[in-house]
Amino acid sequence: MGDHQVFELGDFTVECGATLRGARLAFQTYGELAPDRGNAIVYPTWYSGRHWDNEWLIGPGMALDPERYFIIVPNMLGNGLSSSPSNTPPPYDRARFPAITVRDNVAAQHKLVTERFGIERLELVTGWSMGAGQTYQWAVSHPEMVRRMAPFCGSSRTSLHNKVFLEGVKAALRADAAFQEGWYDSPPTRGLRAAARVYAGWGFSQAFYWDRVYERMGYTSLEDFLVGFWEGFFLDDRDANNLVTMADTWQNGDVGLTPGFGGDTVKALASIKARSLVMPAEKDLYFPPEDEAWAVRHIPGAELRVIPGVWGHFAGHGSNPEDTAFIDAALRDLLAS
Repeated sequence: MGDHQVFELGDFTVECGATLRGARLAFQTYGELAPDRGNAIVYPTWYSGRHWDNEWLIGPGMALDPERYFIIVPNMLGNGLSSSPSNTPPPYDRARFPAITVRDNVAAQHKLVTERFGIERLELVTGWSMGAGQTYQWAVSHPEMVRRMAPFCGSSRTSLHNKVFLEGVKAALRADAAFQEGWYDSPPTRGLRAAARVYAGWGFSQAFYWDRVYERMGYTSLEDFLVGFWEGFFLDDRDANNLVTMADTWQNGDVGLTPGFGGDTVKALASIKARSLVMPAEKDLYFPPEDEAWAVRHIPGAELRVIPGVWGHFAGHGSNPEDTAFIDAALRDLLAS
């Protein structure tokens, strides 16, 4: 599953003004592009996720069926496969890697879609968490190109509460003396483990912990879950500088900052032409349903469909079959519309 392709972006200038020379966008595709190039779907990755982490929602007989659609999964800038602090040569290596916006990610993906594959129309853009933020951005940046969008467990604008949570994650990473302000040679494992503990209180809901759902996942105690799932998650080939870069991208997400909208998020949402199905999770502590209900009110013809249950943000992670079935059915409805 680790196999992937690379699109050479060349000299890629990001919004902050820095130019990444020899920039690269890692991606993977599933299925075959139709002769008329009319069956393409873009399914971006999420915070620290890689393309194989999206494969739970792709498969024969599912809505994202590679026997019917050509599914492109681009890896976010900063995730360790595309250009990132961990793989970029000096002078933009490690702590000097430039700030990346959601719009930078979509600009890179647009180059891939149009220049590599010659695609002019996308049947669907969908994604979880930060992938949802990229989905919204695609629909705002390229309204004439995106026919349908389905962001799940994510937002068009990062809320203040969400920004505060992310400050805690970044502070935990940086508090490890081994972090060395981003110039470490060995992983700051204490910081990574601390960041995992911060994340643990937010990824799943209070009800998830009250019901000890982690025991159904095979963990024998709360501590076993915190170490086995959460610390294991952050120590699984995830680089601290990459995590900080992607957290900054997440914190500054706002479709209203797209050129032409002057910071007006409502105006940006109103410009979306895609048929839109927005799926927050019932008990998501990052992106609560009321936040996405607000966004849906400003998108012409959009539908809100709340994912029920106690899994919180991780309803969109592919962690349990009930939520997977709900999301798959919703995508099937949208693609049939």
